[in-house]
Amino acid sequence: MGLFEETMESIKSLPIRDFLTQAINFGMIVVSALMIYRSLMIITGSESPVVVVLSGSMEPGFARGDILLLHMNKDRIRAGDIVVFKVNRREIPIVHRVIQVHERRDTGVVDVLTKGDNNPGDDRPFYAHRQLWLQQNHIVGRAVGFVPYLGWATILLNENPVIKYILIGTLGCVIIFTKD
Repeated sequence: MGLFEETMESIKSLPIRDFLTQAINFGMIVVSALMIYRSLMIITGSESPVVVVLSGSMEPGFARGDILLLHMNKDRIRAGDIVVFKVNRREIPIVHRVIQVHERRDTGVVDVLTKGDNNPGDDRPFYAHRQLWLQQNHIVGRAVGFVPYLGWATILLNENPVIKYILIGTLGCVIIFTKD
């Protein structure tokens, strides 16, 4: 008998009440995690309160796998700030330093130019076609803290989807089949 068949037999042998209790517990864990994340979004004012540094473009300041804590406040962005931004055609946000700030005199709107600390040139090639500056709507948040290397788990799971599905399935089974 294979693992799948054993799992199905185990599910069938559970009394329905125990199975439903475990399924509800699993659902409560998932909902709690989502509520915590949403609360962080509200507190920080950022659509993404935490991000993982995915490349070495910010070394030596931030290494691949570092987790950045973001906040979006009303203070003006200044040169030297580390921001996370999203641009058209790119699904994954980019973490880079502001190297230049440009304020439009007529409107007072502030635009910024960014660059990775470890990159030779500015980020204009990453921006949309003919876009020279980032506007406020492109900025997801400002880095206010970081946790070194903890994001490696995320990187490994995203680069190896099979591991991700095995881990999720295992955690689900442990939660459902563990008796209190």
